[in-house]
Amino acid sequence: MADTTLPHRPKPEESSEDSPAIENAPIAEGGAAAPSKSALKKAAKEKAKAEKAAARAAQEQAQKAASTAADTAVGLYGKLPESEDLVPAIDFSKLGEEHYEKEVTVVARVDNTRSQSAKLGFLMLRQKGKKLQTVIAAPQEGPVSRQMVKWTTGLNVNSIVQVTGIAKKPAVPIASATLTELELQIKKIYMIAEAAQVLPMQVKDAERPPPLTDGIEGEPELDAEGVPVVTLKTRLDNRVLDLQTETSQAITWISSGVAQLFTEFMLKSGARWIFSSKLSGSSTKEEGYLAQSPQLMKQMAIAGDMESVFEVGPVFRAENSNTHRHLTEFTGLDFEKTFRHHYHEVLDFAEELLVFILTELKERYKDEIAVIQKSYPKAGDFRLPKDGKALRLNYMDGVALLKEAGVDTSEQEAFENDFTTAMEKKLGQIIREKYDTDFYVLDRFPMAVRPFYTKADPNDPTFSHSYDFFMRGEEIMSGAQRINDVKELEESMIKKGVDPKSEGFEDYLNAFRQGCPPHAGGGLGLNRIVMFFLGLPNVRLATLFPRDPQRLRP
Repeated sequence: MADTTLPHRPKPEESSEDSPAIENAPIAEGGAAAPSKSALKKAAKEKAKAEKAAARAAQEQAQKAASTAADTAVGLYGKLPESEDLVPAIDFSKLGEEHYEKEVTVVARVDNTRSQSAKLGFLMLRQKGKKLQTVIAAPQEGPVSRQMVKWTTGLNVNSIVQVTGIAKKPAVPIASATLTELELQIKKIYMIAEAAQVLPMQVKDAERPPPLTDGIEGEPELDAEGVPVVTLKTRLDNRVLDLQTETSQAITWISSGVAQLFTEFMLKSGARWIFSSKLSGSSTKEEGYLAQSPQLMKQMAIAGDMESVFEVGPVFRAENSNTHRHLTEFTGLDFEKTFRHHYHEVLDFAEELLVFILTELKERYKDEIAVIQKSYPKAGDFRLPKDGKALRLNYMDGVALLKEAGVDTSEQEAFENDFTTAMEKKLGQIIREKYDTDFYVLDRFPMAVRPFYTKADPNDPTFSHSYDFFMRGEEIMSGAQRINDVKELEESMIKKGVDPKSEGFEDYLNAFRQGCPPHAGGGLGLNRIVMFFLGLPNVRLATLFPRDPQRLRP
């Protein structure tokens, strides 16, 4: 009989390594383990969460669609559409009563915004320092919507926008705006360039004049209302923002005007505009240096039969320029001119040049001067000679005036030193009181205080054929007749401790060996002319991006 006994199947509790235990868990279709209750619960929760998020997104989308559908100003604000017709933008200075009730378009910066209500807001625009108030209102019926009002009043300060609106005459003059008798009712407004939400300095704070010092013991100086005044350092660190103020805009126009008037006078006189190199080097050509002035090249141009030349360009100074009137780089207005009989021919020419520049500045830039005068009261009180001619005194006349005022001039009388800055300022005060002018010339300086290329007075070699020009008691130009004979020039160099055979002078001296006519000239500092004409406390305020021993940026 066959053995029909079934093999022994161990019970769960009898499991061993040879017969592993079977987990007490349900088996899903296909043999995989079914999810646990906790996993199912978690999945259900995630599903519900996703469904809620989807419902919320759908609701928000529906609300946005409904809002957009209700926004009557769609297309009238926001990013400038490419389809927008290009219309001429009007300069603020051109807006006037002839524009009342007419539609105009302007491009300007947002100076500030103010929300009066959900339906009304104000936007002050700023263009090259000038300000124009605009109004945006959402009527019950009309294209301007509440959404447009909200967007407009939420713009970041300093953003650049294009605004189209109707020019209106306000019921009351707008004292906070430059254009007090005109405002714009906004119809369209588009973003041109958005500014950062947080700026390193507010333009409105830079509109107040900087303090003369940065305060005591590091504390910022406060104005009459107790508001911290933005220091000169902060302004220069953020010069681009500082340049946007109405005062800075006006100062840069004066700087432009000085260069233009200088060029205008020189060209009209028949002078030739030259462009000398700003790099000079030794004969080895291994090293190059920034030229401290175009002086030598101007003279070489005269030796090249150019007769009368001028230049507008950078001048570099390797000196300790940590004063209110010195820079390591400034804009020079240089000229050189031949004469027939006496160097006073050129001195007369230079005096006429300066009187022309200063007179025309007062005439052509009245509006800019008036703007600057709000911050710097001396801007409008520069005194010119009543007869239209510069006051000319000899150097020793200046010494005598100072001596009469009780100033110790022993070093100047002994020709050991030139005037100090304090002496120059004191002399300026004396001359203003005595002669009623802020512009004057000192002639015939002692030879001991002038450079080697200066011509000595043949009748009294103690003095020279040299002159300085002054504004408000501070120097703006140094000039002289130059030595045009090579032997005399070499002798003068030796007396001044300059070796004629030293590298760098070979080409210069060769120009005179080939014959050079008698000539004289001078070098004006554009930045100083602007500074002293406007009565600014620091030359850096009259310089676009100042350079001194402490500053190489921005």
